[in-house]
Formats: sequence, structure tokens, C-alpha cells
Amino acid sequence: MASALRSAILRHIRIPATQALSANGSRLTAVRLMSSHDDHITKDEVIKRVLDVVKCFPKVDPSKVTPEVHFEKDLGLDSLDTVEIVMALEEEFKLEIPDKEAVRIESCEQAIEYVYNHPMSS
Repeated sequence: MASALRSAILRHIRIPATQALSANGSRLTAVRLMSSHDDHITKDEVIKRVLDVVKCFPKVDPSKVTPEVHFEKDLGLDSLDTVEIVMALEEEFKLEIPDKEAVRIESCEQAIEYVYNHPMSS
């Protein structure tokens, strides 16, 4: 709930990037729009790309990969394999997932939700 609320707020926030003086001395404020409506990827695209990353992992049988699959229980991966998948997801979506969050990603479903709700995923 809290992450959904945070994500919704971050999609609409405007943050002043810099303040500068113009030639006539008046203050200018640049605004950096942080809206995800224009450039945020769709949930379907996130699902497809997460599943593709998991299917390409060498120890995974691609036929077993679904949006609900658990890395350890369903695919037989160990914790190191899960870390490698999370790292591959970071690379795929150009994200940096903090260690505290990364250890909580144990399934495709959790990976999909994390990436989709992340305001900087691309």
C-alpha cells in the first residue's frame, strides 16, 4: 500500500532543479517534471521483459517461467541465482535496486511489481 502511494505521488511531483538569475536580474526557476504518464513503461511491457530476463538465465527451463513463478520453489534456484537475476533486471531496466529491496524479490510477480512501481524504470 505504501509503495503504491509513494509511486503515485512520485508520478506527479514537480521538483525545482535549479535557480538562476537571468540577464535582467530576475529569478528563473527550472522545473523538472517527474511524470510517468508520458515515458513510464506499461505493465504488459514490464511483464514481458521480466519474463524474458528470467527465461534467459542459464539454470532456468524457459517453459516453466510464468508471471507467478517463484525463483526458489518453482525454478529450483538458490539465493545466489536470485541475486544474479535481480542484477540482470537492474541492467535490463536501467535501475539500481537497493540491497534491502533486492532480497525481497523472490519471484517474477515481485520483480514485476517492483519494476512497474519504480518511478525511474525504463
